[in-house]
Amino acid sequence: MADTHGFDRVVSKVNFLAAHPGKVVCEMRVEEEHTNRGGTMHGGLTATLVDVISTLAIMNSERGAPGVSVDLNVTYMSAAKVGDDIVITAHVLKEGRTLAFANVDLTNKVTGKMIASGRHTKHLGSS
Repeated sequence: MADTHGFDRVVSKVNFLAAHPGKVVCEMRVEEEHTNRGGTMHGGLTATLVDVISTLAIMNSERGAPGVSVDLNVTYMSAAKVGDDIVITAHVLKEGRTLAFANVDLTNKVTGKMIASGRHTKHLGSS
């Protein structure tokens, strides 16, 4: 994701590992620029990763449309610290006539511990 512009530049250090129809797997090393005052990955970045990576999974599905966000939910379960490698896995749960639903899990690559889980609903427009 090297050629990002605007706000999406915050995900410029995300690397793709795999892509299949309706599924995208990426990874990122948590760096100082990704942290909050407590020294852990900022919750806003986590939400942005849920948004951007789920959108990529939706775009990598049958319709191929990015859609417009209708709802985004993130559940934070554990902290990621500087130097941690995280795996971000997004998959489309359902793609209907006008809405797509995706799930995103962020896990610690070494321990497998769940960092956060998110759900994203997007309006795809009329078909």
